[in-house]
Amino acid sequence: MDPTTVFCPNLACPARGQIGQGNIGIHSQKEKRYICTACRKTFTTTNGTALYRLRTAADTVSLVVTLLAHGCPLQAIVVAFRVDERTVAAWVRRAGVQGQAVQECLVEQPRDLGQVQADEIRVKKQGGIVWMALAMMVKTRLWLGGEVSEQRDMPLIRRLIERVRRCAAHRPLLVCTDGLVSYIRAIRETFRDPVHTGKDGRPRLRPWRHVLIAQVVKRYERRRVVETARRIIDGTPARGIHLRRDTICHNGFRHLKPWPSSEGAALLERRPSDVKIAI
Repeated sequence: MDPTTVFCPNLACPARGQIGQGNIGIHSQKEKRYICTACRKTFTTTNGTALYRLRTAADTVSLVVTLLAHGCPLQAIVVAFRVDERTVAAWVRRAGVQGQAVQECLVEQPRDLGQVQADEIRVKKQGGIVWMALAMMVKTRLWLGGEVSEQRDMPLIRRLIERVRRCAAHRPLLVCTDGLVSYIRAIRETFRDPVHTGKDGRPRLRPWRHVLIAQVVKRYERRRVVETARRIIDGTPARGIHLRRDTICHNGFRHLKPWPSSEGAALLERRPSDVKIAI
């Protein structure tokens, strides 16, 4: 137990959120409880975590949740650890709530994402198939979030893009996706801010500036990729090159090379849907 690494969780405490200020002491080593000298309240080491007030050992709960996350059958866990199914379900719910809180606190904070890659995975599970949509910050390989649905549809993609928006600051952004058309509409409708004028009615939504959409479309024959088309849907090649000149996109985008002045001028005059990246 290290009092210098925790803070008082009491909402009414004047020292709440202050770490290493000397107001936290050890109340009981056996019960693993701290005490705050500012509000005289005690709290356990598991306060605010998924292990709070659980009688089962923390190592056991962590092991069970890890096995479930890696696809271990529920019945096998029930037999091996001699626990009830409802108990395991309660542990999973606690872990989910804790994971969501960590996601909102640490990941879903405005930052300069630069380039984001979004894609979907077809997942086989017991009793059916689900789709998992994921988004990753290319520069740091940070997973921004994921959503699961039984259908690969617009609501799934919209929820994913909303997570990306909560992680993004108002900075130039390049979003790379596959050929699913739902991404285009979801990105255009999500990256907008209301413009309040003081008048009655719904405010006008202003799109974010410098949000680029790029696609990698693969054509298959006999389950093999025979052709790959790379194109920019929103934005211009010059903006894409300036945004991420040296970034390699895992979905097929390589180092972006500048065009000659005459070729670049011709590309800029085309429609965004006709513009392709020079590799």
